[in-house]
Amino acid sequence: MKEKINNLQKKINIKFKNLNFIKNSITHKSYDPLNNYEKLEFLGDRILGFVISKKLIELYPNEKEGVLDKKLASLVNKNKCLEVAKIISLEKFILVGNRGSKSKIENKIVADSIEALIGAIYYDKGFELTEKFILSMWKSFINLSDEIIIDSKTKLQEYSLKKYKSLPIYKLVSSSGPKHKPKFTISVRLKDSKLFEGFGDSKKKAEQNAAKKLLDNIK
Repeated sequence: MKEKINNLQKKINIKFKNLNFIKNSITHKSYDPLNNYEKLEFLGDRILGFVISKKLIELYPNEKEGVLDKKLASLVNKNKCLEVAKIISLEKFILVGNRGSKSKIENKIVADSIEALIGAIYYDKGFELTEKFILSMWKSFINLSDEIIIDSKTKLQEYSLKKYKSLPIYKLVSSSGPKHKPKFTISVRLKDSKLFEGFGDSKKKAEQNAAKKLLDNIK
């Protein structure tokens, strides 16, 4: 067990002051009915939801609550937690009872354990490091969360074709920033509308944001 705990600490690059926290975070109740991850998972689940909610509001300050809620749900569900847990091969560290050496640990246990690990980090290191850990582990998934936005470009195109028999007109207004972190501003207008500008770290995102602004204005 000591080797597992040490290896997990190296994997996440966090050294615990109280090893009981990290030990409990990877202990299923079948292994130890008294000292296991259940309460840590309960706490970690709430911290995860708070941190991701806070980040989404920072990233999408003009987005409606309903859309933010969908984004949040896509980022904190058990399937996503499982994906994150697999990044650090968390299943290799989990302690379960009555398990043959070759039997597979249930996905739910692995997903629960990453939440428990968040709770353990919070207890041992405080909120700031816990937030940093979450945002680092969920970074790529947060960046992909734009995919669940209702496709504003398609909606605007359908509207424009129906009303004007023509497509929306998009133009690149500006691009700046280094190659690894570009910023784009793109405008869009319909046949008789004023220009609306959208911003994003890709042309696609900027176009979507511009289209959404124009649609919101129409509504």
